[in-house]
Amino acid sequence: MIRSILSVGGWTLVSRVTGFARDVVMAAVMGAGPVADAFVVAFRLPNHFRAIFGEGAFNTAFVPAYASRAEAGAAGEARAFADRVFTLMLIVQAILVALALPLMPLVVRALAPGFAEDPARFDLAVALTRITFPYLLFMTLVTLLSGVLNAHRRFAAAAGAPVLLNLAMLASLGLAFLFPNAAYAAAWGVVVSGILQLALVWWDCRRAGIAPHLARPRLADPDMLRFFKVLGPAVIGSAGFQIAAFADTIIASLLPTGAVSALYYADRLYQLPFGVIAIAAGTVLLPEMSRRIAAGDVAGAHAAQNRAAGFSLALSAPFTVAFLTLPGLIMAALFQRGAFSAEDAARAASVLAAYGLALPAVVLVRSAVASFYARQDTATPLIASLTAIAVNVGLKILLTGPYGVTGLALATAVSQWVNLFLLVVLALRRGWTAPGRGLLVTILGVVIACGGLSLVALYGLPLADRLVPPLPHLREVAVLALLGGAGFALYGLILLATLRLFGLRLRRA
Repeated sequence: MIRSILSVGGWTLVSRVTGFARDVVMAAVMGAGPVADAFVVAFRLPNHFRAIFGEGAFNTAFVPAYASRAEAGAAGEARAFADRVFTLMLIVQAILVALALPLMPLVVRALAPGFAEDPARFDLAVALTRITFPYLLFMTLVTLLSGVLNAHRRFAAAAGAPVLLNLAMLASLGLAFLFPNAAYAAAWGVVVSGILQLALVWWDCRRAGIAPHLARPRLADPDMLRFFKVLGPAVIGSAGFQIAAFADTIIASLLPTGAVSALYYADRLYQLPFGVIAIAAGTVLLPEMSRRIAAGDVAGAHAAQNRAAGFSLALSAPFTVAFLTLPGLIMAALFQRGAFSAEDAARAASVLAAYGLALPAVVLVRSAVASFYARQDTATPLIASLTAIAVNVGLKILLTGPYGVTGLALATAVSQWVNLFLLVVLALRRGWTAPGRGLLVTILGVVIACGGLSLVALYGLPLADRLVPPLPHLREVAVLALLGGAGFALYGLILLATLRLFGLRLRRA
């Protein structure tokens, strides 16, 4: 399983690196002003809906049901089920896109009410969102096809598809001179990437002989009824998280210009370890646990969950330390150039530090929630997520006044820990998770190694600042690279020494 996680994580890392290159170019070209704010809203809107109807809800309802049929040898039933769901999702998303396009001014006004005070920024956001919204249709189908591939242990194409988004946007930004401004170029790059991603995963499905086809949905079919029974709570749960994301955008639009962009750039760095590590682990863990539980191997399912959780935590913890101790240096090194000013970097750095508090929880949630989704229980995670969302939205209202845009990220951090706590407690009470000695030792090793890494960050910064000579460009990058290399080396040595002391080692399986 660890080998599969590394495969998915490797492709996801390529995606995040190219995504980082995309964001660097975007920051240099658009900065963090009104044009960037308008594009961020246009980019986020289809992704919010994709998270509601696509990745979050769909995977939890479709993958365990499809994998259990495939594991039982009922290939024909699995194929027919995929055909019906594929057709249904295509119809629903086509109707949603058709309804949203003429109503886009109302949609943008609801999502970013603060833009209404700036007609130019509002009109630009509406125009850009009309361009980007069809991306939702393509990505919903990509999510379905990716679920089919993952259930058959084919992870590469699905994990590599997001790279095409970044490459398409980079190419479109390179051709920005052909558009009214860079935001229009980036928006068209988003749509083109959706077509390319769909083509890639469809080709891999067809090559494996598992590509779904159009079929009559048959909504009253028992399999479809069970699918909807699981999908309903999952959609509500995904919508709950997106309500918090909507709240971020809504409140940020009411703050001074640049708040939406600051939130976006900090979130992009926060999403780097989450996307590379947590999503990769969750992508592999869910079908793995589903297959083992279907085969009656509950102990094996829990062991796989413990390995995924420990592996995810060990790889993500260094980012937490970096975000908490060096947010200013990170933002300056990565984005402060061109139209992205020192003031923009400082604003985004405070948001990044707050997101750092959330990272361990959000990484572990992906492993914890598999206890329920693998058993096709989406109601319990729904209760946990809605509780966390209530805390999140309440804290956003309370913290934005004194802390501005940073308060939005602090609220997210607290809510993620609430969600993780509820999931773990509920799973333990039902016997649906069993943290073992290996996981506890890994947590201990991570804590000790993070202590050493923190010392490097806090006391090594003045030394690195003296060692790196004055450079006309990229001096902050050199300082960050020096600290990062030393810190990660020390972290790895301490962690491996702790694991070996207790007779453990990282295993690839």
